[in-house]
Amino acid sequence: MQTQQSVLEIDLQALTHNYKFITATLSEETKVMAVVKAFGYGSDAIAVARKLIDLGVSYVAVAYADEGIALRKAGITLPILVLHTLPIHCERIIDACLEPAIYSSDILAHFHTVAQKKKQTDYPVHIKFNTGLNRLGFGKEELPYLQEKLPRMNALKVASLFSHLVASEDPSEAAFTQHQIKQFKELADGVEKILPHRPWRHQSNTSAIFNYPEAHFDMVRTGIGLYGYGNSDALNQKLRPVATLKTVITQIHEVAAGETVGYNRAYTAAGPERIATLALGHADGISRAYGNGVGQFLIQGTPAPIVGNVCMDMLMVNVTNIDCKAGDEAIFFGSEQPAATLSKRAHTIPYELLTAISQRVTRVIVNA
Repeated sequence: MQTQQSVLEIDLQALTHNYKFITATLSEETKVMAVVKAFGYGSDAIAVARKLIDLGVSYVAVAYADEGIALRKAGITLPILVLHTLPIHCERIIDACLEPAIYSSDILAHFHTVAQKKKQTDYPVHIKFNTGLNRLGFGKEELPYLQEKLPRMNALKVASLFSHLVASEDPSEAAFTQHQIKQFKELADGVEKILPHRPWRHQSNTSAIFNYPEAHFDMVRTGIGLYGYGNSDALNQKLRPVATLKTVITQIHEVAAGETVGYNRAYTAAGPERIATLALGHADGISRAYGNGVGQFLIQGTPAPIVGNVCMDMLMVNVTNIDCKAGDEAIFFGSEQPAATLSKRAHTIPYELLTAISQRVTRVIVNA
């Protein structure tokens, strides 16, 4: 659809394609946890979660409690895992019936105390192991602590045991990934043997779903793949970008040779040029790293490189060889120019570009 303002289009048909493509590799018994943190990787967490629930996911995951609470307020009743539990949020997690990731002795003790205070019994929690990412999680040296404490905590029930792979997309790190899988199995076995039930296990992210089927276990977690990116060119070709960032030309200037454009006079016209101003800037998520020719927009299907520095609310592109006018549409990323292509030019990753898009950019749901 032709836009008249800056919008991020969220294509639920593309989301459906990605989900079906990803889950086609799984057995019928393997459950799916859909990661919708960071506003659904910059898109629309509520719309995405609703669609994924219709498609059959068993869990959704967020980073922080407030994200889960927003889903609850929107009517999402599916189990929600909070991946980064903070002590200050424990009461709110229980009040909203969210399920916390427990990754340290401090968090375990604190959450148990809060659960007792709120007279909970068998409240679902998820134990996270650190198998090499060294970010969050219990290490193997803490296994005896878990074996001692968990059976005594009647206010809690371990719903799942999980870990996070470091480089499942990188063939050169296959040995390390196999080491992580092996260590996770050993730690999970160690906890499971002291429990009266068998928790679910999950370790695979999007890349591991395709590269390490032996690590599918009871459930897999997929995030970036749902949104159309798979950490490899081959996989990216089989997925469809869910988000398309569009804006409009607001004015076109005829610039003479030697004239400069933008702050700090960062661009100098080599000859007579047409410079279009677009209604997006770094406050909308277009980093200054994309300025000075690094990033480009598609206008009438033709690349228009960004000239000069990206401003807070606007940026300028060179449209000298493009037949266009004020009001015409300009596309930054989408199916024709994927976020992975742009982010590579800026020496970053599509995750960063997608999640940086400001909430002041209007979200529009298409193909619902």
